Amino acid sequence: MTSARTSNFGSCSSGAAYRLRRRRSRAIFASWGSLGYLETTARIAGRDLTYSSVEDAPLDHAELVFSALPHGASKQWVNVAREHGARVVDLSSDLRPGNGCEGIPYGLSELVRDSVKTADIVANPGCYPTSVLFALAPAIAADILAQGSIIQVSAASGVSGAGNSPKRELLFAEVSQDFRAYGVGNTHRHLNEMRATLSTWGADMDIVFTPHLLPVSRGILSTMVVELKEPLKDPVAVWRDAFAGEPFLELTAEPPALRDVIHRNVVRISVTPLASVRRPSLLILSAIDNLMKGAAGQAVQNANLMLGLDETAGLPA
Repeated sequence: MTSARTSNFGSCSSGAAYRLRRRRSRAIFASWGSLGYLETTARIAGRDLTYSSVEDAPLDHAELVFSALPHGASKQWVNVAREHGARVVDLSSDLRPGNGCEGIPYGLSELVRDSVKTADIVANPGCYPTSVLFALAPAIAADILAQGSIIQVSAASGVSGAGNSPKRELLFAEVSQDFRAYGVGNTHRHLNEMRATLSTWGADMDIVFTPHLLPVSRGILSTMVVELKEPLKDPVAVWRDAFAGEPFLELTAEPPALRDVIHRNVVRISVTPLASVRRPSLLILSAIDNLMKGAAGQAVQNANLMLGLDETAGLPA
């Protein structure tokens, strides 16, 4: 992999950087308005944390940086952090597979541990892809799926998956007592990284992905239907063997529920053969907390690996 210290991931205009600074300042001011505007200190978990502008961050003293800037703007600051010698976990989509950047480890932690441990930069996966790809990985590795078939995915997420931008359709009155699909027609932006990853794994099949908005704050439940090459006596054994000894990958006989995973850095999966279908098929259910294993939790897990720490440090399982 080419060293990110000398690579050029692109640039933002000064106007874009200014908008980022203003957005960051407004967000902090909204939470800590009485503490100042451009630089504030807040006491969190018994420690004083000082917020500063991106340009003023003491990157020379940082061993690792989490970049959670907006999609399309993060890669510039990843480059800046690398120039100062810091390693980076990037939570945006900028450096993920299928988005025009190659050679950056895609941080599905349990699947790419060795690559993450030695990486200068890790692209943290999106929330939907985390729930889908961990569920599919054992089946693809075991080569039990029918080539040329279609992977059908229906996934439902809580409203926190849409970010913190104020939108009318995400207001409580709009979301409550409702359930609706969005990104229909196989157009959701996370499809890029899912397709690219499946291709890397050698999976010759299409994926049809339809996301839905749940009237809850957090959590993702993905429902997948996959076609097998041939009937299997014990298909669950494929996942049982793959997940053995993994503290954050759970296989359950009962369908997983969001209450099983909220505030936990886990993927909880069930696998069930489908009855009354002409071709042998499986129903795979996968539940995650989109803010934990689907975002910040997996980012910390990747950082632990990069820094040589206990992989589970600071993470609730």
